[in-house]
Amino acid sequence: MKKLLFAASAALAITSCTGDLTDLNVNGKAPEKVPAGALFANATMGFYDYASVQNVNQNNLRLWAQQWTQTTYVDESNFELTERDVNGSTYTRMYTTVIRDCEEARAALADVVASDADLQAADASIEVMEVLAYSFLVDLFGDVPYTEALSETNTPAYDDDAAIYMKLLERLDAATGKLNGMSAFGSSDIIYGGDASAWKKAANSLMLRLAVRIIDADPAAAKTYGEKAISGGVFASTADDMRLFYSSAPPHTHPMWETLVQSGRTDFIASGTLADAMNMYNDPRRASFFKNLGGSDSVIGAPHGLQSDYYQFSQPGVALEDPTWSHAAIDYVEVEFLLAHAAVAGWAGTGDAATHYNNAVAASVIEWGGDQAAADAYLAQAGVAFDAATAAAQIGLQKWIAMYSNAPEAYNTVRQYDVPMNVAAGAGTVTPDRYSYPIDEYSLNTINVDAAAAKFNGDDMFTKVFWDM
Repeated sequence: MKKLLFAASAALAITSCTGDLTDLNVNGKAPEKVPAGALFANATMGFYDYASVQNVNQNNLRLWAQQWTQTTYVDESNFELTERDVNGSTYTRMYTTVIRDCEEARAALADVVASDADLQAADASIEVMEVLAYSFLVDLFGDVPYTEALSETNTPAYDDDAAIYMKLLERLDAATGKLNGMSAFGSSDIIYGGDASAWKKAANSLMLRLAVRIIDADPAAAKTYGEKAISGGVFASTADDMRLFYSSAPPHTHPMWETLVQSGRTDFIASGTLADAMNMYNDPRRASFFKNLGGSDSVIGAPHGLQSDYYQFSQPGVALEDPTWSHAAIDYVEVEFLLAHAAVAGWAGTGDAATHYNNAVAASVIEWGGDQAAADAYLAQAGVAFDAATAAAQIGLQKWIAMYSNAPEAYNTVRQYDVPMNVAAGAGTVTPDRYSYPIDEYSLNTINVDAAAAKFNGDDMFTKVFWDM
């Protein structure tokens, strides 16, 4: 389904002039109520536009995952957050656009005329998007406002990151029971067009992601929710992906087209970290991930975080310059990697770990223009071929590469699986383990953010969130 822009509009009754002067106080161009569908679409777009972009003022997770590095202005490749208030932008987008619009969409469902089942499915779709946003925040920061996040207080308390995750898993579990038939959102659902059964697979797939994420921190809870997700039905093919397709003309283009083409800038090149990993095994995706390759289709990677000449290194590939490129919040490729990890852990209903691993790698190769033969040749190599003795490292490395178009998940993969990162030239460190809290929080919510920061060794970016063990 192509991305649509939904205006916040409502039907206005037009009446003839009367002596009632109260009508003069009504702004006919600013409706008092925004439809639930418009709010849900705006929340969805807000999340996808943020998660999919590389923009130094917003989302630099491609740089933190060391897939790309910068050419001239290298602060963000060296993990600078506060100068451009990137951490503050993340808070603003997730709380004030995604989560708030989800909550307002839920309240506005009271005005929607539909069956109870369709309204329940719409409410459950909201739950999935809201859980997605909260998990995004927890994964980056650790403890964040949750219980009081949208309450009347201007100084919300911070909830424990592990406790939030359990609440999110409970919410997804409850949501799956409401996702049947069609949702009341219909075409305002810009991901699945109101197909509640598709949202149910997305909810279960997201539940599986969160379950695998906590597999070291809380193995029992991870197994319980992971097995629920698997038995409930997760993505079985790329057709199930929770994917948003963009359009060819502004302002509905993919955000990466704006970064790489519309801006006319030459800011980003291949990081040597990813280049070395792909070159080691002659990765068949290299010519799709990057352009300006070297001999034998090798990616020419720059030292991470070092000022470098744009034209001497490989640059983001032409696929990323397509304004209609899509973004998946979670997809079949990731789910197959998750199932491989779950199978290694011995969870019920998982099947064979090697099969899921092979499916994930092959689906990624095919997604990026290769074929099954290229995938098979890649998977036949020592070091890529699944080996139960080194399964965790292999899953981590291959998932990190495959999440090339999903930078937030690439960064999460780096931390969960300890994927080796290089020392950034300017920072003198490897990639940090979390975002620090926004400066505005220290000004406006001092007591609560100080308490949260104390848990992370004074807001240290190298103190891990709860699941990163």
